[in-house]
Amino acid sequence: MAVSDAGFEAGWRQVAGEALTGMSDWRREHPSATLGEIEAALDERLRRLRTQMLQDSALASPAARFQQAPTAQRPVCPPCQTPLVARGEATRRLETEGGAELALTRQDGTCPNCGRGLFPPG
Repeated sequence: MAVSDAGFEAGWRQVAGEALTGMSDWRREHPSATLGEIEAALDERLRRLRTQMLQDSALASPAARFQQAPTAQRPVCPPCQTPLVARGEATRRLETEGGAELALTRQDGTCPNCGRGLFPPG
């Protein structure tokens, strides 16, 4: 199921608002914090927003629901270049460059020619 850009942005605004409010609260609670401590607190809050935006953007990719695409537009098996056939959904847990974990649940595919399974990128 695709979420509209407006739906994504509303969720992102909420997470961003929580980050701003949380940072203001944190700063009041830590008036003597060093620049490094302030930076670490800010980075943690921004990491949450970044992770949500990454996850939502990846799930908005056509590769997340490729079964709905015409065969010619589906991801292909790397070795034999045959369009994949959906075999249900799978969830992958990935770690971002910032060290946060995100979960991507999307269609998993199988090559009808060689049987190779693939979790399409994108």
